[in-house]
Amino acid sequence: MAENHILIVEDEPNTAEMLASYFEAQGYKVTTVSWGKDALAFTKKTLPDLVVLDIRLPDIDGYEVCRQLRSHRRTSQVPIIFLTERRERIDRLAGLELGAVDYVTKPFDIQELRLRVRNVLRRAELPPVTHPVTGLPSARLVEEQLNRLMSVKARWTLIAVAIKGLERFADVYGFVARDDVLRAVALMIQRIADEEAGDKKPFVGQLDEVGFFLVVSHEYAKRVREQLDTRLREAMVFFYPRTDWEAGQDQAGEPLPRLSIQIGTIMGPVPYQDLKSLRQAIKDSLASTV
Repeated sequence: MAENHILIVEDEPNTAEMLASYFEAQGYKVTTVSWGKDALAFTKKTLPDLVVLDIRLPDIDGYEVCRQLRSHRRTSQVPIIFLTERRERIDRLAGLELGAVDYVTKPFDIQELRLRVRNVLRRAELPPVTHPVTGLPSARLVEEQLNRLMSVKARWTLIAVAIKGLERFADVYGFVARDDVLRAVALMIQRIADEEAGDKKPFVGQLDEVGFFLVVSHEYAKRVREQLDTRLREAMVFFYPRTDWEAGQDQAGEPLPRLSIQIGTIMGPVPYQDLKSLRQAIKDSLASTV
């Protein structure tokens, strides 16, 4: 397993050197920077496993560094431990509200900090159960649902939805706009499932970065799919700036990065014996749509 990479953002040279030497001796890879802007520049090129972040920095403070890290999709999930001389409760709450996972005050016990770092990294390595952008079940929860479907004898329908063109869209409009598309599509799928799938709440999950699926009773499948097809396709136009859509090109004069929706269906019970086969069947159902 690769060594964990810690970014230490600390402007006091002796403290930074001591922390770097200590954590390197513990088997971690360590990078140190003294300025908040240097930390932000570093994370654009290299994604650390953990940031140990001083609040008092010579340019922008640690709160602003944390705020900017949390606002970008690439760095939004990187664990942050604040390291500071501030002891007031309001200062600790301010950091935690911005998304820091821990808060250590100076002077600190290096052994305590080591254990905090170890625990944060262990938690970060656990597989997520929900998608960080949409909040839908993902990873282990999705695998559990798909495995359950392979053992169900009653009839059911899995409807898969994928967004095509999202990578190119993000290149033009940025990752914030990309995440807005993901969240909006996830919300629409959930609402359609709740409105059209009968009394029993359907399972809605995230297959991958651009794919979703929902499991509904067989009798409601046709209606749900029709609503998904109509409402999701109609929604695509609203993700573009109005002037770009009307002009048919982006501000650079290039053709619009077109978003489109693929919808596939699998009906069960299914003959698949393993998760890989079922996932491939889902992928094939999407590929067969126009």
